[in-house]
Amino acid sequence: MDAAVALPVEITGWKQAPFALGGETVFAIGDVHGCAAELRVLRDAIARLAGETKGKRRLIYLGDMINRGPDSVGVLEQWAESEKAHGVDHVDRLLGNHEIMMLLTVIGGPHAHKAETMWLSERMGGTEFRNQMRIRAGKPWADADHDLLRKALGEPVYHRLWGMRSHVRLGNTLFVHGGLDPHADPDEFLARPWTIFTEARWAWINHGFLDWKKGFGGILVVHGHTPPDKHRAISGMEDPHLFEGDRLGLDGGSARTGIVTAAEIRDDRYRILKAGTPFANPISSSEE
Repeated sequence: MDAAVALPVEITGWKQAPFALGGETVFAIGDVHGCAAELRVLRDAIARLAGETKGKRRLIYLGDMINRGPDSVGVLEQWAESEKAHGVDHVDRLLGNHEIMMLLTVIGGPHAHKAETMWLSERMGGTEFRNQMRIRAGKPWADADHDLLRKALGEPVYHRLWGMRSHVRLGNTLFVHGGLDPHADPDEFLARPWTIFTEARWAWINHGFLDWKKGFGGILVVHGHTPPDKHRAISGMEDPHLFEGDRLGLDGGSARTGIVTAAEIRDDRYRILKAGTPFANPISSSEE
């Protein structure tokens, strides 16, 4: 039996929350980090739930598809598939900070060296992904450039990478990788281009966002980026996948914990989906 078939998917009961999405059903997937088998069973569960749903169905990838895990190439191949393959009406693909590091490495420019050094560090785990691409492309010493991405990932995935967005706004809800700075104008904050690296803080923020208790001017934020152990340390929440403080976090820790986390969100309610088998000894996170 394919190992992916045996992986479990846990679906919680519905919980109340003041989401107002105009009648859409939204499935949002948090950080995957190369966990292709877990993503496959999660997508299968989402397609089944979407098939039981009336009205418009949307899937939003919240970023950080790559690095750390065993098969980032396989994750991107799934991620790039069509709406029909996902079983929904629309797919949005958002940038995470891990995609930003890789893309800045590829395009060169003033941030390329620092981005590459960070991306390939042990902490960030980009070396594993680069090696996967080199093997796929048959180019064992290739630099991470446009040619390597095209050869290793194929043109459909390559073009999807350059079409990623910083965020999606639906009704009163913002979907974004990192979060919001409550002290910044949200429109200005979200408009910062990814090419300014860590200054595009919508992809990097956790302190100042997760420990903020006063809301975001009526905006509800669905995000990834900060795994459970680090989320707890900053927010004080025992369960980081609860809607609290106008936030809903969906980073399950993936390559560090064995769990890829998602949510099904409708007007006034949500439920959590967790795919995978938890590691007996999860790896603690330092910086995402």
